[in-house]
Amino acid sequence: MKLNVFRISLPVVVLCCLVTVIPAADLPNKPLPKLKLFSTGGTIQGSGPRRDEVANYKPARFTPKQLLDDLPEANKVADITCEEIAATGSGGIDTKIQLKLAKQINAWLAQPDSAGAVVTHGTATLEETAYFLNLVVRSDKPVLVVGAMRPHSAISRDGPLNLYNAFRTAVAPEARDKGVMVLLNDEINAARDVTKTNTERPNTFESRDLGPIGFADSDRIVFYRRLLYRHTHKSEFDVSQLNELPKVDIVYGYQEGGRAAVDALITAGAKGIVLDDSSPGFAAAVKDGRAKGIVFVQSDRKGSGRVLEKETSLERCIITADNLNAQKARQLLRMALTKTTDLKEIQRMFNEY
Repeated sequence: MKLNVFRISLPVVVLCCLVTVIPAADLPNKPLPKLKLFSTGGTIQGSGPRRDEVANYKPARFTPKQLLDDLPEANKVADITCEEIAATGSGGIDTKIQLKLAKQINAWLAQPDSAGAVVTHGTATLEETAYFLNLVVRSDKPVLVVGAMRPHSAISRDGPLNLYNAFRTAVAPEARDKGVMVLLNDEINAARDVTKTNTERPNTFESRDLGPIGFADSDRIVFYRRLLYRHTHKSEFDVSQLNELPKVDIVYGYQEGGRAAVDALITAGAKGIVLDDSSPGFAAAVKDGRAKGIVFVQSDRKGSGRVLEKETSLERCIITADNLNAQKARQLLRMALTKTTDLKEIQRMFNEY
């Protein structure tokens, strides 16, 4: 039996897919995080007569806009605006400037679309302003305080990289809730812990007891520890309604140190005095000062380690500064005195902050 095989030809349908290629420049870009640079001056904005001059220079000669114009790489990191708070060396920073800076930072960080803040500052008193901000900034968004050891006009200036790394750190998600940080020499230090240790070297800022909390490495920002003490948005201090702060001074302890300095500061209106180490001559002056309501805090000039709470301290009605150096103990005592003169309460604050 013969089978007839029929071959049926079916039409072939070819589907053509039209692909529209959108140039990369026309693709919707994700908005960059918004940062604000608050400038106060210092070496990072300084200028000298020659490029090889790293010591003979004047601070605060470059504006914050000039710093940003010189750092186009930062435009890839964040949408950055700037505000000049002051134009001075670190020795010119005073309570008025600090309060203005804190209030402007708080106003900026309160904006929902702000990501963080960066502050330029002279290095000599940078740690004082950084710790002050650590006590009064009311946000968990990152705040970086940055300086430089060489002026902006110098060969091998360190300011631009410090500033660039500060911007990078300020937009890093891991930087949130780390309090105020200080960034120089690729190291991220907590404002409470760090201090300047050398007059000239770029690696001058150190956290002697605890070390840095992280690093601004070329591939990414890395953090290695959290902070357990109170700071920024967890703080009880508020400067929003303050235009001045209580006067607090420091007396340096040394062999044969007498009471004259303590007495003079009380006469000049000090409400609190930090004793940076001890001298036998302080005892009578402290006793007389306590009778007048002056609050005394015992710090130590050695640069690391805690001042322990002892029965003798309580008997003398002197608060211990934990491991805060004298200049930072002054900042905390100023804020404490805006709330109370009760010694137990102030000691609690020194234990918590």
